[in-house]
Amino acid sequence: MTDKKIIDETCSITKKRGNGQLRREVWVDSCGRVTRYNLAYINHRVFQRDNGRVVGYDNAHGNGHHRHYMGLVEPVSYTNFDDVEARFRRDWTAFLEHK
Repeated sequence: MTDKKIIDETCSITKKRGNGQLRREVWVDSCGRVTRYNLAYINHRVFQRDNGRVVGYDNAHGNGHHRHYMGLVEPVSYTNFDDVEARFRRDWTAFLEHK
């Protein structure tokens, strides 16, 4: 059985808050376990490479769990999806606060 995409959201961030978009995609298996995810803060005005992804977490491309930050890609430890999602939220909010 194939995985099912259960979340496919894009949310715009207002210009006052820093501009850009938040992208959230999540796939689960037949037991409801997260098998694939893509979390990204995208802002082409801040960073033009990597499809505008300023910061993001995903487990696609056969690279395991990893973090994108302004074009750099580094592996991250994976405990569970909630932990990764919390790290992503901290990263993009911190970026906007210091921008």
